[in-house]
Amino acid sequence: MKKRFLVSRFWFLVNPIAKKFVVRGRVQGVGFRWFVQREAEMLGVSGWVRNSFDGAVEVLASGSAEQLSALAAKLRAGPRAARVDAVEESAAKPEPGLNTFRIEGAW
Repeated sequence: MKKRFLVSRFWFLVNPIAKKFVVRGRVQGVGFRWFVQREAEMLGVSGWVRNSFDGAVEVLASGSAEQLSALAAKLRAGPRAARVDAVEESAAKPEPGLNTFRIEGAW
């Protein structure tokens, strides 16, 4: 399934890949999910972000390899109020019909 992405004002078709990220550190209660949503939307990435039980933030992102690499760099930096200690990255299966990036409930 091919998906369209807008990058630098040019549309192109790619076969999206998906990755799951788990971000650890001081990442809850500091606006991290809203930061991730904004950065993902600017990069043209679809998926979701949510808090997890153990204090981490989970991200499922779908896009091109370049888009996901750029998102990973943003996750490592985090917003100003956060402290990112680690970002775990693993391959994931793209979710069908997921065309936007959203903040999901805590669990």
